[in-house]
Amino acid sequence: MKDFGTSSDPAVQAQLDRLAALTVPQGRLGLETIRALLSRLGDPHLALPPVFHVAGTNGKGSTCAFLRAMLEAQGHRVHAATSPHLVRYNERIRVAGELISDARLAELLAEVLDAGSHLAPSFFEVTIAASFLEFARVPAGACVVEVGLGGRFDATNVIPRPAVCGIAALGIDHERFLLAPDEGVPAEPLARIAFEKAGIAKPGVPLVTFDYLPEAATAVDRVADRVGAPLFAQAMDGGWSAEAAHDRIAYADRQGTLSLPLPALPGLHQARNAALAVAMLRHQQAISVSPEAMAAGIRAARWPARLQRLAPGPLTGEREVWLDGGHNPSAGATLAQHFAGQRLHVVIGMIEGKDPMALVAPLAPSIASLAAVPVPDHDYHPPEAFGEIARAAPDVPAALAALPDDGLPVLIAGSLYLAGDVLRLNGEWPD
Repeated sequence: MKDFGTSSDPAVQAQLDRLAALTVPQGRLGLETIRALLSRLGDPHLALPPVFHVAGTNGKGSTCAFLRAMLEAQGHRVHAATSPHLVRYNERIRVAGELISDARLAELLAEVLDAGSHLAPSFFEVTIAASFLEFARVPAGACVVEVGLGGRFDATNVIPRPAVCGIAALGIDHERFLLAPDEGVPAEPLARIAFEKAGIAKPGVPLVTFDYLPEAATAVDRVADRVGAPLFAQAMDGGWSAEAAHDRIAYADRQGTLSLPLPALPGLHQARNAALAVAMLRHQQAISVSPEAMAAGIRAARWPARLQRLAPGPLTGEREVWLDGGHNPSAGATLAQHFAGQRLHVVIGMIEGKDPMALVAPLAPSIASLAAVPVPDHDYHPPEAFGEIARAAPDVPAALAALPDDGLPVLIAGSLYLAGDVLRLNGEWPD
């Protein structure tokens, strides 16, 4: 896979080439390498402003977007570390509200890669070390940090005492990384996923979660209890609740009730993610955020390639085109709910290792046509993997050009890597 990206800036590209050359011993797990790397850099993770740490299978990026928007609406400068990037590597590191500049990124990556000499850090470990190093140097009121993969062994999990930890929606994904046999952890797939995500819990730090299926909820509860993290789950006694109805989110917890607007981000699942962000803010003590700022943040939050309606542009023309990077059954269920009762054309590209029917099966009642395209720079599923109705197209522009002029909307989905290419082709670079 080529997760590393390219840059028009030669100095940045030189460092991205160094990142691309990194290899990690197969099966290596643990936080020893990232801790050693951070130690060589002066332990910047110990000097961060209050951290909001978010894990989850689906929705963690959107939850981070809501948190950042709410904190900024309160007037705070906010750092954010998120992944993956869609078009430019810079998207992973947002410093005091702005994507890191090319000039600073080149310097920062060089510094971290030089410090990591002989440690054999991974791409993601270097990225997180660079993020934390810059976050410790530039004043801000808060940090929003998204877990990359899992939680327990994720490179972000070195922060000793976040302001609050949150877990978004859970589902089956990245099985080959998260479901390997291990002594002392649950055997059931969803419980194992929940166990790994709950690994971000810290003693005395509030852990805020959705309500989950019983096997997942039990796994989270056991981790929180063992670690000593106060657990505040949706629908739990002493937890919080939220319901989207009549164009509002009705939120409640022990502090009282709030009536909040629905997000500008499409999809009912985004109301849930916004409510989780509110619950995280309401269950921490480091920063005060008013209900007015929460409402303003919910309206202002944007998160590209998550049920994003693309603007008219070089790729889309005037056609109604939606873009979603989802690739697992939970994402399929969300898309099916959003497009229920509609007919649409689907353009899909999925990398090997993902279930090709994860989106196609739930969307089947809505699919008028299905075109399978390659995922640039990745091994991908061929058209036959998506069933008999799928036809091959060499790329997204060709797939769109072949569609009939019937007025039906188009959904491009299946991969964040594909989504990044689509945004680039349409001139909608995330900012």
